[in-house]
Amino acid sequence: MFKKVLIANRGEIALRVIRTCKEMGLKTVAVYSTADEDSLHVRFADEAVCIGPPASTDSYLKMSNIIAAAEITNADAIHPGYGFLSENAKFSKICDQHGIKFIGASAEMIDKMGDKASAKSTMIKAGVPVVPGSEGVIETFEDCEKIAKETGYPVMLKASAGGGGKGMRAIWKPEELKDAWDSAKQESKAAFGNDEMYMEKLIEEPRHIEIQIVGDSNGKACHLSERDCSIQRRHQKLTEEAPSPFMTPQLRKKMGAAAVKAAEYIGYEGVGTVEFLVDKHRKFYFMEMNTRIQVEHPITEQVIDFDLIFEQIKVAAGVPILGINYVPKLHSIECRINAEDPYNGFRPSPGRINNLHVPGGHGVRVDTHVYAGYSIPPNYDSMIAKLITTAQTREEAISKMKRALDEFVIEGIATTLPFHKQLMNHPDYIAGNYTTKFMDDFEMDEPEES
Repeated sequence: MFKKVLIANRGEIALRVIRTCKEMGLKTVAVYSTADEDSLHVRFADEAVCIGPPASTDSYLKMSNIIAAAEITNADAIHPGYGFLSENAKFSKICDQHGIKFIGASAEMIDKMGDKASAKSTMIKAGVPVVPGSEGVIETFEDCEKIAKETGYPVMLKASAGGGGKGMRAIWKPEELKDAWDSAKQESKAAFGNDEMYMEKLIEEPRHIEIQIVGDSNGKACHLSERDCSIQRRHQKLTEEAPSPFMTPQLRKKMGAAAVKAAEYIGYEGVGTVEFLVDKHRKFYFMEMNTRIQVEHPITEQVIDFDLIFEQIKVAAGVPILGINYVPKLHSIECRINAEDPYNGFRPSPGRINNLHVPGGHGVRVDTHVYAGYSIPPNYDSMIAKLITTAQTREEAISKMKRALDEFVIEGIATTLPFHKQLMNHPDYIAGNYTTKFMDDFEMDEPEES
């Protein structure tokens, strides 16, 4: 087992990793930018090293500074959290070269699964269902036209190096294809420095359901059930739940087996997710694999009583997994609380938190790094907390979430608390009747009088 873990991240996930490390008896090192000097992860780690100015490129993405911090503190492992360098093959390789264990996927695994076109061709070989479309990168527009015709409209163009909805275009008829091709390539080039595109059949009424998996160094993998992440805005998740209200025992068994097959085929080591699109007929298709811990991992922890960070660290240290596939016994919902104004197009709302009251009680969990008097910097992701409620049934979890949202007080900035309150009372959400298109027609009610 490791002796000292450096957490190459910030905010709530850095604090989350520190907590498990302390429970395991491991020393911790926080790294921080000058904008995060007053953040809780800096306060609660055993040691802390400033790695640069506020800009991510000069701090949390600056590999040389992070490696230097690990070396001067004698850290023998680095946990990357999510985002930043968590799926960076170069960083994983550099850690290995410096004799520091990267608590995540190997450079080879990240390369194999990080490129979406490559991942899709790998899954075809593994026998995992994939969305019909191009077998890899599309070389020319003429090829694009041909594949679209063979696949059948509507189709979806996607950036091979994409993420967050960048370089994605839905095309419903042939005359829309050329403009979509040109604009998607241009956007992808600007966002990722790579304009390679691939194409898939557009799945109508899709749900985004992911399977949590764990694989060890012996090539053994298991799944820890599913999460429904369909409520999204601009391809960014807003809330998640486990299990999915759309799931059946038969579908879970099939999707779980497919996810395990995918992980074992590539010899995956670590904690990750296999993400699927599921259509209205409950046919599922591989979408992508995330080779890291997910933002929404707490709801899986809640429904199966399992510390995923603990498991992640153990696997990285070479401890074999038990290999049990889990079926959830409880229901858990997560609301991402962002420093955004839902009444003004979810515009970012950085600034000072003047007053904070966090909800509590049985079945309520809050993962956050903020406190009264804390100033949210404008330099990073706007998520400031995750509110998780867990109960025996979905109905009870929703009721508990409504109560917890009413109890959650954040003053001084705008947050997404009003959005989540409205969502929890939406008849389609309450009925579990939603897809990834849910937010297309969603409109906020007028703000309540204070």
